[in-house]
Amino acid sequence: MRPDGRAVDELRPVSFERDFTDMADGSVLVGFGRTRVLCTVSIEGDVPRWMRDTGKGWVTAEYNMLPGSSPERIRRRTSGRDQEIQRLIGRSLRAVCDMELLGERSITVDCDVLSADGGTRTASICGGWVALHDALARLVNAGELGEHPLTDHCAAVSVGIIDGQCRLDLPYAEDAGAEVDMNIVMTGSGSFVEVQGTAEGAVFGRDQLDELLDLASGGIATIVDLQQKAVATPPPPRPGRD
Repeated sequence: MRPDGRAVDELRPVSFERDFTDMADGSVLVGFGRTRVLCTVSIEGDVPRWMRDTGKGWVTAEYNMLPGSSPERIRRRTSGRDQEIQRLIGRSLRAVCDMELLGERSITVDCDVLSADGGTRTASICGGWVALHDALARLVNAGELGEHPLTDHCAAVSVGIIDGQCRLDLPYAEDAGAEVDMNIVMTGSGSFVEVQGTAEGAVFGRDQLDELLDLASGGIATIVDLQQKAVATPPPPRPGRD
């Protein structure tokens, strides 16, 4: 039995609260169980110098765990771990964004962890996609873009092996003692964007790898369905902005 009573192939409760803040171009509070991440999107009408005059845009991300997000206070700084995670988020979202349709705009997706109970990087990707979708939809609705630049959904989930058992969506209690820890990023159409896997306490075989990938694929399909439901209606007007 898992600590929270879930089946091995069951996600924690997942939620997307759109426009959690009023000032950002797009914002979402994403929840995976007790993990909460605020994802906000900012759009600038320029691109990095090395991309100017290419007609293409750029999407990047920043990630931070805020003080109070874990039992021990997190200092306000960007660690090497934070940099690795924000690069992962940026790569994942760029994989499903048509940069030519975006035009010469820079988009930053800020992912601030409010409560960390495992899976903060995967929750950031899932919520970041919804926030990015809404920000770009507003540009389309305003006539600034001819069509939506996102080409597919993008979602991520953690899987791992605990006590010899493959499990989906690990909370901290499982992640901290996992024999194998893996993060999977996929598109809505089922293609892989990134697979990060490490044997922490024991090596794993090909059959276990296949089982982990199958678990992740099923979980991501469920998350994508929740993303689709979250963005089924146009982003609502924001007080003082729209």
